[in-house]
Amino acid sequence: MRILVIDPVSGAAGDMLVGGLLAAGGDREAVRRSMASVVADPEFGYADRAGIRGVRVLTRAGPSRRTLEEVLVRVSGADAPGEAIALAVRVFRRLAAAEASVHGDDQVHFHEVGADDAIADVLGAATALLSLGVDGIAVMPVPLGPGTTDAAHGAYPLPAPATVALLAGTGMEVRFVPDADGELVTPTGAALLAEFVTTSWRQLAPFTILSAGYGAGSRDPPGRPNVLRALVVETAHTHGDYVEVLETNVDDVTGEVMGNALARVMEEGALDAQAIPALMKKGRMGYLVRVVCPPADGPALARILAEELGTLGVRSVPFVHRLVAERSIEPIEVTIGSETRLIDVKRGRIAGRTFTSKPEFEQLRAWAEETGLPLREVARAVERAISLRSRGGGTDEH
Repeated sequence: MRILVIDPVSGAAGDMLVGGLLAAGGDREAVRRSMASVVADPEFGYADRAGIRGVRVLTRAGPSRRTLEEVLVRVSGADAPGEAIALAVRVFRRLAAAEASVHGDDQVHFHEVGADDAIADVLGAATALLSLGVDGIAVMPVPLGPGTTDAAHGAYPLPAPATVALLAGTGMEVRFVPDADGELVTPTGAALLAEFVTTSWRQLAPFTILSAGYGAGSRDPPGRPNVLRALVVETAHTHGDYVEVLETNVDDVTGEVMGNALARVMEEGALDAQAIPALMKKGRMGYLVRVVCPPADGPALARILAEELGTLGVRSVPFVHRLVAERSIEPIEVTIGSETRLIDVKRGRIAGRTFTSKPEFEQLRAWAEETGLPLREVARAVERAISLRSRGGGTDEH
């Protein structure tokens, strides 16, 4: 898998993200075209920040005050790929929700983030991201600093309330930089990161770096490289993927409660869930509960286990490699008596060789109920058809 790793070394803003993604290999002409449809032709240059050269993006757009609807009209009319426009729309809706949570306004008016340069930065970052063709995005801990900043409503504490609202609930980690000077993460930067992130950086499999680059910020503080780093990486394994395994022990729940807990985690994205009978301490009977899930879903599913089972701790075993066979579903013609049906058969392959073929159970049961035949007879007929098909023959009659 190709993963984009965003490392906001000294912060994150719209222009820094555009610069970092371009430096990591983003399509410069596509980005220029999407941004130029909103502002005058943007400038992509280079700037030195404490000895690190980064791409510096300049738009020179003036201030503007717009409603969300006005911003979305501006975005929708941009000369950008449809996916980039849709991504930019989601970013501005995030911004609107954050502003509403801070100000309590039903009719949110954008000030700084409604200006043409912010719209161009969001479109440019969305276009650059999509041009990289990555399968996921991880964000390293986001730096936040103290102090105040001048905003349309007056002097606001840092990090800005909208920035805090945007980072909340995303699962992204933050770190405070006590000696920072000024705003490190803007609301636009926070909204882009929140929309981009798909996985925790802690769950990354071993990888090789394919490309890397830096986006330079507007300020150049002494002794601190004001840059954002972007890396496009590829995981080292070639077959399968990585999962997280959650485990907990319980000895004080009923079978009904356990069944409901397993059903809930499966509904919320778990790949597998089990309750294994176990002899616990003091000779009590209980369960070892094990849930296999995508790494990004681990924290949410652990919370469900805690809520449903009352357990005080859930162990997380991250970074477990899983072999994933090639899978397909093929319909096979089966005849029983005078009736012929197509039965779906799940095939499993490794390196092009089929090692398992399993008919869809619910279809077998339905056929058995309709004909009055025992299920095992229907299953044998289907198995003979599968075997005959594998040898290159036709249908099988029962």
